[in-house]
Amino acid sequence: MLPRFETDTDLASVKLIASDMDLTLLADDGTMPPRMFERIRALEEAGVTFCAASGRPSYTLKDMFREVEPHMALLSDNGAAVFNRARLISKSLIDTEAYRELIEFTARDGRGCPCVCGIERCYLRHGDERFDDYFGTFYTNRVYLDDFSSLEGDVNKYTVFFPDSDSEEIYRSTYGPAWGDRFSVTNAGKHWIDIMNPGVDKGSGLRALCRELGIGTDQALALGDTYNDIQMLEAAGHAYVVANAEEHMHAHATHLAPSNNDRGVAQVIDAVLAAAGRPL
Repeated sequence: MLPRFETDTDLASVKLIASDMDLTLLADDGTMPPRMFERIRALEEAGVTFCAASGRPSYTLKDMFREVEPHMALLSDNGAAVFNRARLISKSLIDTEAYRELIEFTARDGRGCPCVCGIERCYLRHGDERFDDYFGTFYTNRVYLDDFSSLEGDVNKYTVFFPDSDSEEIYRSTYGPAWGDRFSVTNAGKHWIDIMNPGVDKGSGLRALCRELGIGTDQALALGDTYNDIQMLEAAGHAYVVANAEEHMHAHATHLAPSNNDRGVAQVIDAVLAAAGRPL
């Protein structure tokens, strides 16, 4: 059994809080905790950076945090693009021939919808518009193409959407074995498999952000709930899973935070602010 976050006696040393979004910061209904933007500003005033760490692209995260983006960091596309206070500090682009090979693999497999993720927009195929309302939750800039050969722009992540909620099984049986030697491949919940360049994940993104901030990873606190958070949790000195996380995730954490619906991330932020002598 993991100790609860209240038992962490070293919160005063924390200089970075990196939180996953879906099912971690966001409640099941997709909402942020009340007064979240106020907390982000309070953290900055206390010398602590808040980072939204997500498989979502930067433009979607910027829309979600528009009021406070200059006061925080964004670890987007599972670490394939990292921003600190609205400035891009790190990116990793996938070679054109490589992502075309991935698209062909998905087409042959037939079970998923290819999503080619650029830093500025997401490219999807005509015929998948029936999922557009769902795609819009994650990709606010979308372009539907007849032929991916006409795609232009930098690509930093390749994602496959599985409408039958079977991505975990397909990751283990198909995508992991086929591509794990060439790329960083991760399962991001029941609907998504994400593929980035080798060595790119939320852990590498967190380390890049720590270097930018001039702090050690032991001063970083990470919160997550599922597979694509593992490397980030293992890189951070304070590794928290929320109470709604899958049980296997406890092996990668040092402490347990309350669930997403109980606004666990907000409770942790409030504890860090209190430890810094700057209670909200």
